[in-house]
This record gives sequence, structure tokens and C-alpha cells, in this order.
Amino acid sequence: MGDIAAELAKLHVLKGADYSRQVERIARIGNFHPVQNESDIFSVGGENEDDYSNLLNAARKAVTHGYKVYILPNPSGINTADFIFERKGVYRLYELKTIQGSSSVLNRLTDSTSQSNHVLLNMTTHYNGGLLAVQIKSYFEQNDRALEVLIFKRKVSLSVKRNFVFQKDFVRKFRKEFGK
Repeated sequence: MGDIAAELAKLHVLKGADYSRQVERIARIGNFHPVQNESDIFSVGGENEDDYSNLLNAARKAVTHGYKVYILPNPSGINTADFIFERKGVYRLYELKTIQGSSSVLNRLTDSTSQSNHVLLNMTTHYNGGLLAVQIKSYFEQNDRALEVLIFKRKVSLSVKRNFVFQKDFVRKFRKEFGK
């Protein structure tokens, strides 16, 4: 895991196209192996970690939405995301936040700030769409590095990007999409 830890550490100093190339490089590094009995999900270990089942559940949903998923390790001393998702040749890091109760999504989103500018909310419970919209907007207002909140709710995937959040009628449009 030493090689991948060093490659993950480089992400903290890269920007723009160099950052994107590094994410792709990490996915292709060769340390990843297919997860047993899964399609398009790869890992470098960590199967015995406490949160592995949550990671695997979210990875399975991502695969149903057309992603190839790389579950990242958590090397000590390096703040890193949970996944690399690849679709159509685009590689992105995502930090997973599983929403299991009615606790504040905003707190969970804020926890991800140092790990990735793309966050995956895996909704496993009912959540008020209006409240969720307000909390997502607050997250983007507080974090100028945030680029996307990807939401998996049942069999639906909803991508909320920065430019959408700052539209005048965001809350209304979001509630409509989230309610589907």
C-alpha cells in the first residue's frame, strides 16, 4: 500500500489538470484488485474495516448508475476520499456520507471538506427534500472548493453541481427532482 499512499498524498498539492491526471493515475496504478463476486468494483484492501460494508453498498449502487468504482484505502496520516468513480473516461474522487437517519446532512457534508470536493450522499432513509436543498446550499456557501454533491436515493441518482445550487429557484427545482 506504500505506493498508493504516496500517490494519494500528491493530491493535496496538485490542482486542475494535474490533479485530474493524478486521480486517473491512482485508479490505474495496478494495486487494485476486483472485489470478489462484484462487477466493476475494485479495492486495495480494507475489507475488514468497520465502514467497508457501507462502502461496498454505495459502490454497488454506483455500478448500477454506470460507474466503475475503486475503493480507496485510508493510509494513516493522509486525508483521502473513499472512492474513485470512473465513467466515460472521467475519474473523480468521492467522499461517502451514508444518511441513515434524520440527522443533519449539513454536518455530514461539512465533515467531508478536507477529503474531496465531490461528496456522495447515499440516502438509506426518507429525508425532507426542502431541508436537504437548504443544507446542500449552505454546504456550497461555506465551502468554495465544493463542486458536486451526488445523491443516491433508492434507484435514482441526482447530481447537484455548484452552478445549479446558486440558481434563483434552486430549492424548488431540487425538491421536484428529489421527489421523483
